[in-house]
Amino acid sequence: MMCGAPSTVQPATAETQDIADQVRSQLEEKENKKFPVFKAVSFKSQVVAGTNYFIKVHFGDEDFVHLRVFKSLPNENKPLTLSNYQTNEAKHDELSYF
Repeated sequence: MMCGAPSTVQPATAETQDIADQVRSQLEEKENKKFPVFKAVSFKSQVVAGTNYFIKVHFGDEDFVHLRVFKSLPNENKPLTLSNYQTNEAKHDELSYF
């Protein structure tokens, strides 16, 4: 992977699900609702001064959300941050930079 360029879309892993789970409460607070299902489906990553994760999450029925999560460098010892998100996404919608 080239530094700064997002990776190709990959199937979600246990690590991806863990990242999504860690920012779930941030999203629920911003959207003022609880999500009964929160399953990471796929992701891209981008190495910057840390790592951006773009994660497609299924949250019930045919509903999906795209998350952008920032993971700081290990020596900074900061929690994961939900940088941005896109609601009203569908299963077939491309996971791209936002």
